[in-house]
Amino acid sequence: MIGPDITGIAGKLGAAADTVTAIPQLAAETGLDVDTAYAVQTALLQRRLDRGERLVGLKMGLTSKAKMAQVGVDEVIWGRLTDVMLVPDGGTVSVGDFIHPRVEPEVAFLLDRLPEPGEPIADFADAVRAVAPAIELIDSRYANFTFSLPDVIADNTSAGAFVVGPWCPVPDGLDNLGVLLEIDGRIAQVGSTAAILGDPRRALDEGIRLAGRHGVRLHQGWIFLAGAATAAVPLRPGAHVRAVVEKLGTASLKAAA
Repeated sequence: MIGPDITGIAGKLGAAADTVTAIPQLAAETGLDVDTAYAVQTALLQRRLDRGERLVGLKMGLTSKAKMAQVGVDEVIWGRLTDVMLVPDGGTVSVGDFIHPRVEPEVAFLLDRLPEPGEPIADFADAVRAVAPAIELIDSRYANFTFSLPDVIADNTSAGAFVVGPWCPVPDGLDNLGVLLEIDGRIAQVGSTAAILGDPRRALDEGIRLAGRHGVRLHQGWIFLAGAATAAVPLRPGAHVRAVVEKLGTASLKAAA
């Protein structure tokens, strides 16, 4: 029995992103399962690397009940981050470069020494050099922002762009910090870092474990996005977005047409 066409599926997803054109879900038609979806994600990343992008980290997805409910799936997933996705703090993104962009507040880690996959983190402060508030811009390539679990994994967990605020030393606790997402100075979402698997530090354990299943090891100096603390909010042209995380500070971006 012939399995899914990994290269072909990655090509469709890559073309959808390049042309800013939504496509139908692929998993049901192609027989894509979770393991094969991660193989598609790897092929999709290779397209980016082949045109000169550089891998700079990993991101977690669906780490909060709010996000799981919002997109209708129920399993934590992970994806890849490249240097082209990184927007300077306070920088501008073009809404026209994305199909249906949404923004969400997150916590970012700057990685230091890391254990091998399967080995528990003995000391979080040793594994993480610094933390920062962050904003992730997600952008599913599927029509109506609707997908199955294999679909979203193959689509690199809807990765679009991200902003990291100023790095700061790791605080004593990260498990219940207040989080705000502001749009044009008005509060759009209120949450807590407790929404990220109960504690964002757990997301790093999950990231090491899940990526390790597929032969991917996290590296020193990488950025790790732990997951969203609230549901995502649609990004409109002209909007000014700010994420505020208690004890960590703020990160912001502006949206052009």
